[in-house]
Amino acid sequence: MNIKSLLLGSAAALVAVSGARAADAIVAVEPEPVDYVRVCDVYGKGFYYIPGTETCLSVGGYVRFQVNVAGDPAVNLEGDDYQLASRVRARLNFDAREETELGTLRAFARLQATNTSGANNGVAIDQAYIQLGGLLMGYRDSLWSSDIGGLEDGLLTDTDLVVGDFNTNQVSYTFAAGGFSATIGLEDDGTGDVVPDIHGKIVYSGAWGGAFLSAVYDETFNQEDLANLFGDNLDFVTLSGAYPTLLQDGNNDAFALKGGVLLKDLIAPESQLKIEGHYAFDPTVYASIDGLATVNTFAANNPNILNPTPGSLPIVLEWAAGAGYAQAFGKLGLALSGQYGETFDTQFLAISPLGTVVPVNLSGDYYAVVGNVGYQITNNFATLAEVSYKNVDFGGPIGDTDQVNGFLRFQRNF
Repeated sequence: MNIKSLLLGSAAALVAVSGARAADAIVAVEPEPVDYVRVCDVYGKGFYYIPGTETCLSVGGYVRFQVNVAGDPAVNLEGDDYQLASRVRARLNFDAREETELGTLRAFARLQATNTSGANNGVAIDQAYIQLGGLLMGYRDSLWSSDIGGLEDGLLTDTDLVVGDFNTNQVSYTFAAGGFSATIGLEDDGTGDVVPDIHGKIVYSGAWGGAFLSAVYDETFNQEDLANLFGDNLDFVTLSGAYPTLLQDGNNDAFALKGGVLLKDLIAPESQLKIEGHYAFDPTVYASIDGLATVNTFAANNPNILNPTPGSLPIVLEWAAGAGYAQAFGKLGLALSGQYGETFDTQFLAISPLGTVVPVNLSGDYYAVVGNVGYQITNNFATLAEVSYKNVDFGGPIGDTDQVNGFLRFQRNF
């Protein structure tokens, strides 16, 4: 055997051994890339697919720092006729949606916590509801004051002077076609009986603005509801000498109507003009509006049907009409709103010139003016300063009372 044959044989043997070893080796397979976060653009910006599902989720909210000032008759601990307090609020919105054979299935939950002058007020559910197509079930703004069809209720300042603005447990169904929507709803009135409050709302919205008409049947309203409204508010005692009695026609139920129209870019580009009013045939919580307040109850958290304006003095209006105007100039925004109305006939206990307590039946005139200035400091960070003035005048021995409120706010949205 020559050297050449020996080398060729050795090479063949090495190849054979190497091939056997290669066959026995475990080769790791490269993992396929997994798209853990996929953008869901079906429902607009901010939605992502929950991994492994076809459900789209959006998480957002804001953190807000605000200084509130409430004027006389609010009194601070030092005896001055005003109150000032700082407030911090954190809000989280969770919005989950997916498509089904019955329409869009949605779950929305809003959690928020507020800290006023160092006192932690805890975390509360501000809204929580389920939607399937046009069907809605859960807890949120009453249908009387909620945003339907993209048309927001209330005037155009932050203190939007909405009548009957509180949350309820409810069930409703909305039919929508184009810019038109019609909603019928039942809301738990907190009485414990089987008869709910009944709501209806018709809305039309388009590029020019929109219009709406609301109706509500309040199944039960009595003096216990009035006590829930006013609570232990001493401001009202100083006004009347005693808690009032709203005069009715003998029935405890009530019916009310409300309508409004919004016009965009009518006066100038980036402008909005809103006109809104209501009429209630009998006293009802849906005709109440915030009146006098303290800094702790200013923009109160989670008002509900049993206590729509916690700690403040609501005013129960037979009718009211108002208008608001908002104008944007790039990052700068200005808004002004006003409202006028009359309260229901109310019986007070007043002291006569002879020193005796006598009942006095009166109706009051009410008006309010709100103005604000806002500025977009940078993307998702803005400031807003607002001042409001409210006055209610019953005349006679009761007289009138008024109050100036205001706040300065800084808010980071996400």
